[in-house]
Order: sequence, then structure tokens, then C-alpha cells
Amino acid sequence: MVKRKEAPEALIALGAATLKKRLESGALRAVDLTAACLEVIARREPEVKAWAWLDSDFALKQAEALDLRRKHGKPIGPLHGLPVGIKDIIDTARIPTENGSAMDKGRVPKTDAFVVERLKQAGAIVMGKTVTTELAFLDSGKTTNPHNAAHTPGGSSSGSAAAVAAHMVPLAIGTQTGGSIIRPASYCGVTGFKPTYGVIPRTGILRSAPTLDTVGVYGARAEDAALLADVLAGYCPSDPATSMAPGPRLIETAASKPPLTPVLAFIRPFGWEEAEPAMKEAVEELVTVLGDQCFEVNLPRAFEEALAQHRTIYAAEMAKCYYAYEKKAGDQLPPSVAAMMGEGKAIPARDYIAALDWRGLLNAALDEVFERCDAIIMPAATGPAPAGFASTGNPVFNGVWTLCGTPAVSLPLFTDEAGMPMGLQMIGPSHGDGRLLRTARWLEGYLAEEQTQ
Repeated sequence: MVKRKEAPEALIALGAATLKKRLESGALRAVDLTAACLEVIARREPEVKAWAWLDSDFALKQAEALDLRRKHGKPIGPLHGLPVGIKDIIDTARIPTENGSAMDKGRVPKTDAFVVERLKQAGAIVMGKTVTTELAFLDSGKTTNPHNAAHTPGGSSSGSAAAVAAHMVPLAIGTQTGGSIIRPASYCGVTGFKPTYGVIPRTGILRSAPTLDTVGVYGARAEDAALLADVLAGYCPSDPATSMAPGPRLIETAASKPPLTPVLAFIRPFGWEEAEPAMKEAVEELVTVLGDQCFEVNLPRAFEEALAQHRTIYAAEMAKCYYAYEKKAGDQLPPSVAAMMGEGKAIPARDYIAALDWRGLLNAALDEVFERCDAIIMPAATGPAPAGFASTGNPVFNGVWTLCGTPAVSLPLFTDEAGMPMGLQMIGPSHGDGRLLRTARWLEGYLAEEQTQ
């Protein structure tokens, strides 16, 4: 009896961790997985528009080389044969990196960003460059939401989240300075992971606010995100946010069983009144289901001011980082970027320097919360993806955690009445990335068991 070939979407939906095992065993060839991705892209890309650059032949040649390597018994990497989408603010050698901007049209870097080097060393396939909002800020790009093309996918990592959600690739890389990993993950219905600030080097990536810029990843589930983030983590002397320390062992920790049943702390964050009823009800219902494993906690009033401090840093640093664009072609700056830069120029130095102190202040308060729980839970966004493309959505529930530098993950646990996805955000203590992903994986399993009962 001939074994029936899996549909491309069904194959890719298995997730990176499962696909990795198949590729390692030889049950699946890298060429076949890449061809499946290309088949889905050919069918869905005209509507989703997730890609800024894609070369099918280049992707297949990489896959063929990796299959040959395995056939000859040579060592293979931890991401062997897995196609990965890369946000178009991340440098790729001899491949366009245009930062979503006409001002960078035709820009082709000579060298790879740190994370792209890591991908290649790990045996991943550089599938292509995913769409970013222009200069990774607030003005919408061409990408649509895979669940409903009339809705935004979020931003700025719009193409990366949409590509994974549409089963075009099992993994993708994005970045977050405000809410650009977590919010698109919530809107598109995938897992998005923003690690602790400085865990993944940003060398070779567009800088908009170095105190806040963080590299993150997308996958189907928590274990998939751990697999990719574990490979990308490391030390780079060109990025002062990184440190020479042992690796975070994300996949090992995330795949392990928690020594004790995790305890979660539910917060109604400042801005809770902006959340839509569907999101509030979904999170509150989850808290009820968790029972004794979850308790409600109120954060100190200092957190109410945190978003203002985040904006102060963001605006001041963007005014510096994007000065070259303003000088070269100021009239071509996106309206949101021009406004933010203008705001940044007006910020007194004392206010900027004072804002930098807030990361330590907020984390000291969080330490007391994390003494009582494994992770904090709250909405990943105010609700499902808004209709239209006038904005990329409200980041009110994300910027605080970017300022704190704490790890955060969005899990695709909810849907509204129209079937649009909504994410649960989980936050862990600084440098508790593996523990956070392990707790997220536990929650995935816990809820799966609840549904079968």
C-alpha cells in the first residue's frame, strides 16, 4: 500500500520540533519540506503578501546541499533542513535588506547579521526576507492577516508572523522595540517569543532604539520557539547588550517537565479598560480554569508610568539612530517616524537619562512577584486584529515588558466569535527564559488535557 503524501499545510503545521526529528531521522528530506513551503507560498502569497524577497531556486539549492550532507554522513546542525523567514531589517549577505523603505531600495549587504550566521551554522534554510513595516515602526506594510485579509497582521514584524501563521514556513525571526513580536503573534495566531534583552545579539540589524531593541522568534508552539531562540542566543562583542555567559539552554529546559506544577499570577495591566470584551472574557475564563494554580496580583503604581518612560527612551534614541535617514531624505520619512523623531529631539537630556533608570526600578518590583509565581499572565493585545490598515494595532500591553527587558511569550489560545485569534501573554523574570518557555509548554499541555476531559 502506497503511503499517502501529507498536504503541505498539514506537514508544516506539525511545527519545527516535530519536523526536526523527521529531518534528522531521514523520514523527511529538506528538499521535500522546502518544496512544501514553496507550494503554500505560491498559493497564499498573492493575498497574504508576507515576503519582501524570495528566490525559490536559492531555497531549493540550500535544501539539496543539506540533504547531500546528511546522505554522506556529515554532522548536521540543530536546525538541519528547517526553512526560516527573516525580517527585512536583518542583514543577509548578497540578499536585499531594504528595511521596508524606498530610501533603502536596492541595498544589498556584504555580510550576514549575527543571527543569520547562526542560522547557516545550524543548518537552517534561509527561505527569504519577510515584510517589515517601514523602518520597523507604525505605518502598515503590504502584509495582510492570514485569517482575514481585511485585517492587519500587526507590526512591525508583520511578514514573519503572517508567514508562520499561513504555514509558509515553520519558523521566522522578528524584532521588538515596542510590541512588534508579541502583538503580531497574537493577531496572527502563532507563538511569538521575545527573550530577555541582550540574549540574542543584534549585530547587523537596523537599530531604532538600542536600549529597547530585542530579537525574537515565531513558531507554532513554545517548544518550536525555544528551538530557534536557543540557536540564535550568544555573545557578540559588537553588541554591548550581550554578555559572555553560558548559553541559556532554552530547548533543554523548555522540553523538560516542571519540577512542581507551575503557579501563575494574573494581572489586569494598566490600560485594562482598553481591552475588548472578548479578550477580557477569554483571559478571565482561563484564570477560572486554572483554579488554585493562578492568583491575581496588582502591580505597583510605578508601572502606570512605565509606558511614558518607554516612549521617552524610544523617541530620544530613534531621533539619534534615524538621523542619517532624515539628513538624506527627510521628506521621505514615514509620518509616524517623523513625528516620533520630532518628539525625541524635544526631550531634555535629564528626562532621557532618568528614564533609563526605570528598568532597574521595575525589575526590583517584579522580583517580589516572581518569588510567588513562575510567570505572569495577561492579554497579549487588547483584542483580535483590528479591521483595516490605518494602524498595526494597540501596543499598550507590550511596551512595559520591552522596557523591563523581561522575556515574554504570546500563546495562540483564544479566538473571538468571528474566529479571529487572540493570544495570551506570559512574562517571566529576567534571564528566566527557559523556565518561562517550560511553563508555557506546560500550559499548552494542561489546556489540551482539559479539552479532552
